[in-house]
Amino acid sequence: MNPNAPRLLRRRFLQLSAAPFTLAMGLDTATQAAEPQKFGADAMPGGTVDNPHVFVSIAADGTVTIVAHRAEMGTGVRTTLPMIVADELEARWDRVQVVQAPADEARYGNQNVDGSRSVRHFLAPMRRVGAAARQMLEAAAAARWSVPPSEVKAVLHEVIHTPSGRRLGYGELAADAAQQPVPQREQIQLKDPKDWRYVGHGKTQPIDQVAISRGQARYGMDMHLPGMVFAVVARPPVVGGRLKQADLAAARQVPGVLKVIEIPGFEGAPVFQPLGGIAVVASNTWAALQGRQALNPQWEDGPNGHYDSAAFRREQARAVQSPGTVYRNHGDAPKVIQDAPAQRRFSADYFVPHLTHATMEPPVATARVTPQGCEIWTSTQNPQAALDGVAAALGLAPAQVKVNVLLLGGGFGRKSKPDYVTEAALVAKALPDTPVKLVWTREDDIRHSYYHAVSLDHLEAALQADGLPEAWLHRTAAPSITSLFAPGSKAAAPFETGMSATNMPFAVPHVRVERAEVAAHARIGWFRSVANIPHVFATQSFVNELAHRARQDPLKYALALLGPDRQIDPGTLSDVFNYSESPVEYPIDTGRLRAVIEAAARGARWGRQLPKGRGLGLAFAYSFVTYTATVVEVAISPQGELKVEAVDMALDCGPQVNPERIRAQMEGAAVMGLSLALTGEITFQNGRVQQSNYHDYEVLRLLQSPKVIRTHLVGGQPNLPPGGVGEPPLPPVAPALTNAIFAATGRRIRSLPVRQQLRPS
Repeated sequence: MNPNAPRLLRRRFLQLSAAPFTLAMGLDTATQAAEPQKFGADAMPGGTVDNPHVFVSIAADGTVTIVAHRAEMGTGVRTTLPMIVADELEARWDRVQVVQAPADEARYGNQNVDGSRSVRHFLAPMRRVGAAARQMLEAAAAARWSVPPSEVKAVLHEVIHTPSGRRLGYGELAADAAQQPVPQREQIQLKDPKDWRYVGHGKTQPIDQVAISRGQARYGMDMHLPGMVFAVVARPPVVGGRLKQADLAAARQVPGVLKVIEIPGFEGAPVFQPLGGIAVVASNTWAALQGRQALNPQWEDGPNGHYDSAAFRREQARAVQSPGTVYRNHGDAPKVIQDAPAQRRFSADYFVPHLTHATMEPPVATARVTPQGCEIWTSTQNPQAALDGVAAALGLAPAQVKVNVLLLGGGFGRKSKPDYVTEAALVAKALPDTPVKLVWTREDDIRHSYYHAVSLDHLEAALQADGLPEAWLHRTAAPSITSLFAPGSKAAAPFETGMSATNMPFAVPHVRVERAEVAAHARIGWFRSVANIPHVFATQSFVNELAHRARQDPLKYALALLGPDRQIDPGTLSDVFNYSESPVEYPIDTGRLRAVIEAAARGARWGRQLPKGRGLGLAFAYSFVTYTATVVEVAISPQGELKVEAVDMALDCGPQVNPERIRAQMEGAAVMGLSLALTGEITFQNGRVQQSNYHDYEVLRLLQSPKVIRTHLVGGQPNLPPGGVGEPPLPPVAPALTNAIFAATGRRIRSLPVRQQLRPS
């Protein structure tokens, strides 16, 4: 938010936004004069996400206020979506301010920042919002001048009468425009993409850039209210555990401790509910932490107290040796593999451990409960889930809960699960009218998170004389995310297997994809790129191994495996619904996949001679309707010390709305992907997470980061359906790294993390 924006406008804007469909275009910020003019009653079909009343207001001084209805966690969405509106509106970007929407799905549509959906799902609606508001301004000017609407045109914050050259600013027209009917969807005149001013150009300064660089931006951890107190929670170390005893009196005796409150644990599936435990409230965070330590709690571990990740890996290895539930079956892959000569059969297992998000800003929420309801200030990816969780926990109607969305210091899927928000509300309920800031420490976050599922993937192939597979079998075993919602669930959801397993686009005659059932003993939650991470690691490592067995260049082999350029209906790849997108609208285009592979290879100068100890590795993927490819170059010393020299990443997401942010997401994915591949690992013993902070759950340090990250944007056709950006670049990084390690050393790595696997034996 612009710190120099008029305070009165911001206050009035928030007052207006409390009533549906009444966002004004005629607000006078200088005089606070009459009530603002209201929009007409003709809402567009399709709900409020098309309605300019909800997203746009224009003040008498010409200031355009645009609502950002999705949370900002580094993806740039608080800039990108308003930028789309401003472009169609023909607004000057230097006269635009952005206001963050509170949780209100009825007004703003889906607000959950998960699944790389923000631009994918809202490019078209935001264009319509801006274009509709522009046409209302043009209609108001035409009426003012008594001329046909065809003679007027909005250009950079003004409406011009083309024959005479007369001009009116947006502020002058705002009140009249507010009285114009909202154009129906079929009447909206979108700009030709060639006339876009901001979209596709990557020159728009991010809304929060200056405030963030100056330390003025407000994240969840920055929240402060008069009279605020602070809370931390002692939680059971094992999921489903219960408190046996604790020294409450000792905690209360710690100077600064104000209250000790028991928080109930979940019943049934964990979903987004708190783990339970004891909250210690104090006048400062240090006192709260000392009070928590004094509790010395004892826990009953429950059914997950036996969970041991090493033993579980052995269980997974046994599970993938037997047939599982079939999710894709073309031809008869098992028989073809069984009947193939031994020298033409190949199989391998690939392992990815539990991972955690380890966001720079741990979960945090501030809550205040009054007789009227509850107000929340927090960093959340899922404002509506936060609102619903608080309402249910406090026994309030949803209308009595307000969730204010602050900037997120990282999310990656962790902050879409608002257990920490409900915790804050439950504690605040015990201290009426007192703002309570509930803080998770780094140790809390590492040990009590929702973890990416540990995954073991078994692949088999029968090879033809040319080295390409005639049959392909992929069997995967991982705890299902459905266990979060259904106690004891072992069955994978089709969308999980549909992420880079059933939707594999290779030209192979016989294909079978199966899922083995294994139980979940921890809270399994979505993580940046979810099941694509283990599936891409497995399939892309396997492809590289097949190329080596065929004594072929991995790049040439991969392109041959793709087969001829074609469009594949994902619905034909499986008998079950295997992805969250319409297969008709989003075909898999192998030509686009080929293009990103070739772009990444060109960027890395694939095929050049490298000195001893250096290697290039390639991997690619299709996920979230986006095509990505990565080439990693490594240098490995005789002592096994690894240095990532360069990463080349190519991406085709269809329309490139904000190229600068696309490149930033690619660069971030390169660093995060290397971090996960090299050191990322969560392990369990006796049901307890063994890691606690960045010293034992390591993230990539500056000295370990690539010397060079080159990004290559491919395609960019504005007529294509938009693809995701935040998640797709991540999955190919790990297999590109391990394939590069093999090229440099001849050592094959099939289990992550890499860590000490390069040390001489």
